[in-house]
Amino acid sequence: MGSNLTIREKHKPYFLTMTVVGWIDVFTRNKHKLIILNALKYCQENKGLIILGWCLMSNHLHLIATTEGDNHLSDVVRDFKKFTSKKIVSEILEGTESRKRWMIANFYYAGKYLNRVKNYKLWRDGNHALIIYSPSFFYQKLNYIHNNPVKAMIVEKPEEYLFSSARNYASKDALLDIVIESQRLVTY
Repeated sequence: MGSNLTIREKHKPYFLTMTVVGWIDVFTRNKHKLIILNALKYCQENKGLIILGWCLMSNHLHLIATTEGDNHLSDVVRDFKKFTSKKIVSEILEGTESRKRWMIANFYYAGKYLNRVKNYKLWRDGNHALIIYSPSFFYQKLNYIHNNPVKAMIVEKPEEYLFSSARNYASKDALLDIVIESQRLVTY
């Protein structure tokens, strides 16, 4: 990744995209989606993660987030990816996933020649981190992630998709508590 796509500024909001290796559709199973959801909740409660927007698609996760306290967003994201990778791969290995052999083979080969990977690599390197530099850029990215499920023809309206902050912004029951941004975004 280029240096302009890394998390550098502490306590600044970033638009992040975390992608599964080979664009494998891991998050078509609710049990895998819930691992992501519960890990995000854990990071909120224990690692200072502040989520301003999110959307989990079949093979990637979009986040607009920052951190508070002594926590650095890059550390939180690193720990999140490490934990969810181990948990999801373990679930696939121990569960009844119909695509188990194919998925595990792909995760194995994705990490085979990387010294830092012990067995399997679920997430691609990098997070395509873009700093949120203005309210208009924030809303451009928020609308983009909220409309992902509409563009993929999963739902007709963004707020109908359960695994997204579009529900929060539409004042509907949501799976994850977030900080609603209301035109007062603090940037540079």
